[in-house]
Amino acid sequence: MATLRLGDIAPDFKAQTTEGEINFHKWLGDGWGVLFSHPADYTPVCTTELGTVAKYMDEFKKRNVKVAALSVDGLESHQGWIRDINETQNTTVNFPIIADEKKKVAELYDMIHPKADSNHTVRSVYVIGPDKTIKLMITYPASTGRNFDELLRVIDSLQLTSDYKVATPANWENGQDCIIVPAVPDEEIAANFPKGYTKIKSYLRTTPQPNL
Repeated sequence: MATLRLGDIAPDFKAQTTEGEINFHKWLGDGWGVLFSHPADYTPVCTTELGTVAKYMDEFKKRNVKVAALSVDGLESHQGWIRDINETQNTTVNFPIIADEKKKVAELYDMIHPKADSNHTVRSVYVIGPDKTIKLMITYPASTGRNFDELLRVIDSLQLTSDYKVATPANWENGQDCIIVPAVPDEEIAANFPKGYTKIKSYLRTTPQPNL
């Protein structure tokens, strides 16, 4: 199987989930998507992660992002686990968890890393754009829970930079200044960035966030 890279079309698939059968591309529609995997049901770190995503769902919806989780267990196991997540995390899971007992989706997305665990998925994250291409990939080891504030920050950056000729600097957060991409010559900045800009170096020019 070929390795997935940024810019590749996210593989389409049909799968059973805790919210019914989905055809992945059709389910995504014209919006953004996050697909993230878990080593197994009834695991402690995953339990906290899924609870956190449920609590963050309004933030994902504000950004027109659909979220789907996956583990290589079945629907009955998922449903029992959801009850535990809701109880222990004081929330209600409000997004689909994909049942992938045959590991078909896990293999499509290269979520099983045999040197880490030959049977279970690692903590993969894929952010998928409206054009169905992969915009971001992050892989965590099973021992480390993900930072969903960081995932929202990255989505803010991806959505901003897809619409404007800017990049976001280190530790950037929504509302802060952005970097004008080098492809924009100085003489075109005024037309593209009416809020003005600061020229720090010929290749480093900043401007207030253009979509605010």
